Parts: sequence; C-alpha cells; structure tokens
Amino acid sequence: MSQLAFGVFDHIDRGAVPPAQLFRERLRIVEAYEQAGFSGYHVAEHHSTPLGLAPSPGIYLAAVAERTQRIRFGPMVYVLPLYHPLRLAEEVTMLDQLSGGRLDVGVGTGVSPAELATFGVDKAETPEIFDETLAVMKLAWTNERVTHHGKRYDFDEVPVTTHPVQKPYPPLYYGVGHPEAAGPRLAAGFNGITMMSRASVRGIWTSPAAVAGAAGKSPRLGVARMLVVDTDRERAWTIARRAYRVWEHSFHYLWKEKGYSPVFGWRPETYDGMAELGVGLAGTPDEIAEQFQAHIDETGSNYCVAQFSFGDLSLAETMSSLELFVTGVMPKLRAAPAPV
Repeated sequence: MSQLAFGVFDHIDRGAVPPAQLFRERLRIVEAYEQAGFSGYHVAEHHSTPLGLAPSPGIYLAAVAERTQRIRFGPMVYVLPLYHPLRLAEEVTMLDQLSGGRLDVGVGTGVSPAELATFGVDKAETPEIFDETLAVMKLAWTNERVTHHGKRYDFDEVPVTTHPVQKPYPPLYYGVGHPEAAGPRLAAGFNGITMMSRASVRGIWTSPAAVAGAAGKSPRLGVARMLVVDTDRERAWTIARRAYRVWEHSFHYLWKEKGYSPVFGWRPETYDGMAELGVGLAGTPDEIAEQFQAHIDETGSNYCVAQFSFGDLSLAETMSSLELFVTGVMPKLRAAPAPV
C-alpha cells in the first residue's frame, strides 16, 4: 500500500454569500489547500440545483489552475452522457496544458435522473453512453486523427491538434457508489473515491475483486468524509449542524422539485444522522484523527479525502477547521501504520 495522501472534495454548493463571493472565497481556500500539502482537489458537477454552483467545472478549474502551482485538481465527476466526446477531450487537454499536467479526470454516468432528463438523457442509457464517450476521448488524447464508428458517434479522420501533457492521458477517477463496482473500475485503470456509509465501505479496497483489479497498478483509493474540526467539541458540532441544514436542503432540492427519489437514498435530515452513517465527522483534532483512521483501516484506503466547505460555513470557519486538520489530524494519520 502506498503512503497515505490527502485530498479535498467540494460540491461548491450555495451558502450564505453571493456566487461571485463564493467563488472568490473558494479560490482562496484552494490556495490554502495547496500550501497545507494536500495533493488533490476534486469538484462535483451538478445542474439546476444549489448543490452545485459550478455546473461547468472546467471553467472553475481553469481559475484553480492559475491560482495554484502544485496541487492536482479535477472534476469529480464530468457527467459523460452530457458531453460530446471530442468537445470534452479538447477541454481536458486545455486544462492539462494550462496546469502543466496537474489534471485528474473524474468521469461518471450521472446519478441524478432529474439532472440528466433536463438535457434529454435517459438514465437507463447512460452506461452505454459513458463507455462510448470515454472510448472516443481516449482516441482523441492518443492519436493525431480520430476514426470511430459507434452507436451514437461516427467520425472519419477528425484531426486532433493538441494532446494532454500527461501520457497517454490524465489519470482517471471514478466515484464508487457500490462495493461491487470497485474491482471492475480498478481493473479498467481508474483510481477510486467512495463516499459510502461506514457500514458499506468496510474492506471495499481490500476485497478480492478490488485487489485483483488493482494488481500491477498503484491506484489512489480514497474515502471521503464531510467534517468540521474545532478545539471545542461542542462548538464543532454546533457549526456542523447549522451548516449541514443548508447543505441538506441543497442536496434534496432538485429531487423534491422533480419528484424523484435519490439513487443512494435520502441523506439524513441532521448532521447527527450523517455521523451515525459515518459520512459526517465533527469534533476535536484528536477525535477526528481517531475517527478518520478507523475509516481508513476499514476501507483499506490510501487517500484521505475531506470535505471542509459545505452549507453556510463561513470562510473563517472553513479556514479554522482546515488549520486544525493540518496541524492536529494529518500528522497523526501520517504516523499510523499503513493498511495492508
């Protein structure tokens, strides 16, 4: 197992400030992530919902590329059924070039039927669309011309003028929502990040299928958790509970608006419910270190992914939580024996 690395996941959901201010503050926070030694920053893509105010993640990530020098970054995920493959391949190439080869490309089918339907996409067809779209993108990243004859796309000798810095293309990530999906995705060359509940993720990366899939590779295997760190335990919980109420409204907004049931079930109405699932953490640095270490041990993860910004957390609250995580949590997690 490789050395433990640290990353960040961000919905860029609506908080208490206007969008322009939210973007400015997020970019300041990303700079702090880089200075603190985080290796990756992953941004969600959502549409028609306050859960995601960066529906075109590439635009936001171009700003991230200009504000940073070392941290890797990328979408988590590009919803491939919503893109033309050649168009998206060009965007990925631009971002990889702009960043000097720091792009990580998360891709997925899209979990929200309501968001997909807005663009005329039937969720039942998304696995097939995903496969063909990604196949065409890989051709565009690795060839001077693209020829492809598939069910949805048909190309003959389309010129490709620019390729990514990273060869053969930037690292691919997949959000693993079901334990049984880990093995096939690792075998296909993906890195993985999961946000499943604690009970669901036990041994996810150390299952026989996942081990077989990762054989001969060195994938990054991440477990992501929402968290608030404070020197005062009760204050951490007060902040987390307040901010989560805003995030929970955004999470369920479109599902309720359109009458859909969330694919992975309704998120709890309270942060206490998130904590019971093991997806939300709050407390002192020692408590967070102990809890996150348990999640790493149970999953067999080598990538600790934190969600510091959510709901109406202020810039000051996020930066304080981040500082305490960096000084009081990261050293303890780094010192712990690596999972085997």
